[in-house]
Amino acid sequence: MDNKLIKICNLESRVEEEEILKGINLEVEKGEIHVIMGPNGSGKSTLANVLMGHPDYEITAGEVDFEGENINDLAVDKRAKKGIFLSFQYPQEIPGVTVENFLRTAKTSVTGENQSIFDFKFLLEEKMKMLDIDESYADRYLNKGFSGGEKKKNEILQMAVLEPKLAVLDETDSGLDVDATKTVAEGIKKLSSKDNSMIIITHHNQILDYLEPDYVHVLVEGKIVKSGGMELAREIEKNGYAEYKEDAEKLNTKTNC
Repeated sequence: MDNKLIKICNLESRVEEEEILKGINLEVEKGEIHVIMGPNGSGKSTLANVLMGHPDYEITAGEVDFEGENINDLAVDKRAKKGIFLSFQYPQEIPGVTVENFLRTAKTSVTGENQSIFDFKFLLEEKMKMLDIDESYADRYLNKGFSGGEKKKNEILQMAVLEPKLAVLDETDSGLDVDATKTVAEGIKKLSSKDNSMIIITHHNQILDYLEPDYVHVLVEGKIVKSGGMELAREIEKNGYAEYKEDAEKLNTKTNC
């Protein structure tokens, strides 16, 4: 039985005529946590947006297969319904819309099934309890007046409610203090299972102190220049990305997928 969830082959992408991704190859199986690290401007957020189908990010070459199906031309909402979730680096505030109403609407949209107010309230309370989030949180306007840590916890709560097959977390630890990072990491661990996968995008090691990723990939200048385990993350923490920038310039990532 094929356990592969997503396969990215020779992926190239540009934004406003600027080439950003220059041949990304990556395979993620069910039950795996992959971490993508790299300096600012290396293409990490571009990769996240391409996987989610953001219309401003044009695929110029390569393929993205999800559960064996090419999704290059699939719209964002169709990808969400297939089980792909993107956690934003900078979550937006939506005054007048409560967390509970937003999540119930999102759940209805993704599943195609109307969510009973009472059943959904029970589900939401269950997920909040699992993630150690106070129930009063449900009645607040989405991200309005939230601290950085609260916004990121809300992204994890969305993931818990929507139960995606693939979660792409773009800089979920960005701007968080140690306690908030630990809380978010614990939430990710609770939601990780043998039936889903996660791609965690970051440019530093803080969140990795609390996670146990299966693979760490270094993305520099639009290319994955090296893959490994936690030892690779430690190497980056010690030496930075300088040597990988040199490797990216001469690396040909073209492969037969």
